[in-house]
Amino acid sequence: MKSSTAKSAPGLLKAFHEPAGLAWHGGALLYALTAYGFGIWGLLQESLWLNALAVLVWGHGLVIAAYLTHEAAHNTVFRDNARNARLGAFLDWVTGSAYGTFEDLRYKHFRHHMDNDDSVWFVYEEFFERHPWVVKPIKALEWAWIPAHEFLMHGLMMVSAFVIPERRDQRWRQLGVILVRGGVFFTVLWFWPKVAIGYLLAYLLMMHILRFMDAIQHDYGSNPILYTENAPSRFGGRKTEQAHTFSNPISFRYDLPNWLVLNFGFHNAHHLRPTVPWYRLPAYYREHVSSDPASVIPFRQQLKMYARHRVCRVDHRGGPHDAEQDVMLEDYLAAARRGELYGGNAVSFLTSF
Repeated sequence: MKSSTAKSAPGLLKAFHEPAGLAWHGGALLYALTAYGFGIWGLLQESLWLNALAVLVWGHGLVIAAYLTHEAAHNTVFRDNARNARLGAFLDWVTGSAYGTFEDLRYKHFRHHMDNDDSVWFVYEEFFERHPWVVKPIKALEWAWIPAHEFLMHGLMMVSAFVIPERRDQRWRQLGVILVRGGVFFTVLWFWPKVAIGYLLAYLLMMHILRFMDAIQHDYGSNPILYTENAPSRFGGRKTEQAHTFSNPISFRYDLPNWLVLNFGFHNAHHLRPTVPWYRLPAYYREHVSSDPASVIPFRQQLKMYARHRVCRVDHRGGPHDAEQDVMLEDYLAAARRGELYGGNAVSFLTSF
């Protein structure tokens, strides 16, 4: 007589987008949740070394959870759309992005793919032009490695239902999320302050890593067309999508380092076929995009650009390569490979406006 476990295994495999997903997606999810728990446990210990390790592990667990949210948005985890949506909504709570709905997040991200553009409701450059006094403190914080530009983005996300007319029906929901998350955080801060502070540091780490990967993957800026139906494409829609997309893997030669960000750096492969799961992207890139290392942005140059240009990245002014920041297509890749791009901030897929 077969055990219930044996009987349930085929059904579990069928639930995934493909059978291999049970191991790959399941392993990534298990790691993310384990890292979350380890972070809390480690920060409750007296050892400062263990505290530091806990922050690093917790932060990386948040990164993996964020990229799994992206996978769920593209329905690469489960066959059933509803299951992907439930997983994505759960991971929104894990990553602190539940202030907007998962469906809003997915809609905004799909517009990015379909429009071949950064389709948004809020344009930071216009905000900075109207409120120039904001720029100087943000740049000062960015100089100190505090991702203030991202804080602005996430802060707006927290109150988006109160400022975006199309989301006014979500105000009570958003207020509830604020009260729940705020209540939990301040309770932890009161009873276990080291855990609360460690969480903030882990969250900062997640912000930096996500921004590092996002900053130079496309050569266009924001376009306020999120709620504009049938908006004309600035760059020819999906026909020219590959030309405006760039890949920045941690390593082109070795696959293992790219697991740290679920292969998100093979961005051309993802845009070529968004339903390819993360664990197949390197092979898909080499087969369908390019097997030439010169087709990607070297990791060393990525680090150089992220560190050296972190201040001028805010408004693309005051840096050594201001004239290079409007380049596109092949010139963009060439400038990136020379380490001369500033890149962009506040373009995370965890926000939906």
